[in-house]
Amino acid sequence: MGMDRPSTQAAYIELVSQALIDVEELRSSIEYDEEFMGGALSVAEKLENNLRALYASMIGGSYQFADEDLDFMAVVNTTPEIWLPFKPLLRLINQTHRKGLEVEGN
Repeated sequence: MGMDRPSTQAAYIELVSQALIDVEELRSSIEYDEEFMGGALSVAEKLENNLRALYASMIGGSYQFADEDLDFMAVVNTTPEIWLPFKPLLRLINQTHRKGLEVEGN
Protein backbone atom coordinates (compact mmCIF):
# COMPACT_ATOMS: atom_id res chain seq x y z
CA MET A 1 0.00 0.00 0.00
CA GLY A 2 2.10 2.88 -1.23
CA MET A 3 0.84 6.22 -0.10
CA ASP A 4 1.74 9.48 -1.81
CA ARG A 5 2.53 12.65 0.06
CA PRO A 6 -0.50 14.91 0.33
CA SER A 7 -0.73 17.83 -2.09
CA THR A 8 -2.67 20.21 0.17
CA GLN A 9 -2.30 21.46 3.71
CA ALA A 10 -5.81 20.17 4.49
CA ALA A 11 -4.89 16.66 3.33
CA TYR A 12 -1.70 16.79 5.42
CA ILE A 13 -3.68 17.84 8.50
CA GLU A 14 -6.08 14.95 7.81
CA LEU A 15 -3.14 12.50 7.88
CA VAL A 16 -2.11 13.79 11.31
CA SER A 17 -5.73 13.57 12.47
CA GLN A 18 -5.90 9.95 11.27
CA ALA A 19 -2.67 9.15 13.10
CA LEU A 20 -4.20 10.54 16.31
CA ILE A 21 -7.19 8.23 15.83
CA ASP A 22 -4.79 5.32 15.31
CA VAL A 23 -3.00 6.19 18.56
CA GLU A 24 -6.35 6.22 20.38
CA GLU A 25 -7.06 2.76 18.96
CA LEU A 26 -3.60 1.65 20.10
CA ARG A 27 -4.45 2.85 23.62
CA SER A 28 -7.68 0.82 23.50
CA SER A 29 -5.69 -2.25 22.45
CA ILE A 30 -3.26 -1.71 25.31
CA GLU A 31 -6.11 -1.46 27.81
CA TYR A 32 -7.71 -4.61 26.36
CA ASP A 33 -4.52 -6.70 26.45
CA GLU A 34 -2.18 -5.08 28.96
CA GLU A 35 -0.11 -8.23 29.45
CA PHE A 36 0.93 -8.35 25.78
CA MET A 37 0.72 -4.65 24.94
CA GLY A 38 1.75 -3.03 28.24
CA GLY A 39 5.15 -2.00 26.89
CA ALA A 40 3.43 -0.03 24.16
CA LEU A 41 1.88 2.41 26.64
CA SER A 42 4.92 4.72 26.74
CA VAL A 43 5.08 4.55 22.93
CA ALA A 44 1.41 5.56 22.69
CA GLU A 45 1.91 8.44 25.11
CA LYS A 46 4.94 9.82 23.26
CA LEU A 47 3.20 9.51 19.90
CA GLU A 48 0.04 11.14 21.18
CA ASN A 49 1.92 14.07 22.74
CA ASN A 50 4.02 14.64 19.61
CA LEU A 51 1.08 14.31 17.21
CA ARG A 52 -1.13 16.62 19.29
CA ALA A 53 1.61 19.26 19.31
CA LEU A 54 2.09 18.84 15.54
CA TYR A 55 -1.66 19.10 14.94
CA ALA A 56 -1.93 22.20 17.16
CA SER A 57 0.92 23.91 15.29
CA MET A 58 -0.76 23.13 11.96
CA ILE A 59 -4.15 24.45 13.06
CA GLY A 60 -2.55 27.44 14.81
CA GLY A 61 -0.50 28.41 11.77
CA SER A 62 2.95 28.06 13.34
CA TYR A 63 3.87 24.76 11.63
CA GLN A 64 6.87 24.79 9.31
CA PHE A 65 8.22 22.07 7.05
CA ALA A 66 11.86 21.19 7.74
CA ASP A 67 14.37 18.69 6.38
CA GLU A 68 14.68 16.86 9.68
CA ASP A 69 12.75 14.05 11.31
CA LEU A 70 9.76 14.84 13.48
CA ASP A 71 10.31 14.07 17.18
CA PHE A 72 8.19 10.92 17.13
CA MET A 73 10.34 9.17 14.52
CA ALA A 74 12.84 8.00 17.16
CA VAL A 75 9.96 6.09 18.78
CA VAL A 76 8.58 4.88 15.44
CA ASN A 77 11.94 3.54 14.29
CA THR A 78 12.51 1.51 17.46
CA THR A 79 8.99 0.17 18.03
CA PRO A 80 7.96 -3.27 16.73
CA GLU A 81 5.54 -3.32 13.80
CA ILE A 82 3.08 -5.39 15.85
CA TRP A 83 2.59 -2.44 18.22
CA LEU A 84 2.43 0.13 15.41
CA PRO A 85 0.51 -1.25 12.43
CA PHE A 86 0.13 2.36 11.27
CA LYS A 87 3.89 2.92 10.91
CA PRO A 88 3.50 3.64 7.16
CA LEU A 89 1.17 6.55 7.99
CA LEU A 90 3.63 7.96 10.52
CA ARG A 91 6.47 7.61 8.02
CA LEU A 92 4.38 9.40 5.39
CA ILE A 93 3.70 12.28 7.80
CA ASN A 94 7.44 12.51 8.48
CA GLN A 95 8.32 12.31 4.78
CA THR A 96 5.85 15.12 4.06
CA HIS A 97 7.37 17.17 6.88
CA ARG A 98 10.83 16.70 5.38
CA LYS A 99 10.00 17.11 1.68
CA GLY A 100 6.92 19.31 1.75
CA LEU A 101 3.61 18.79 0.02
CA GLU A 102 3.50 16.77 -3.19
CA VAL A 103 3.62 18.99 -6.24
CA GLU A 104 1.55 17.96 -9.25
CA GLY A 105 3.70 16.07 -11.73
CA ASN A 106 6.43 15.01 -9.26
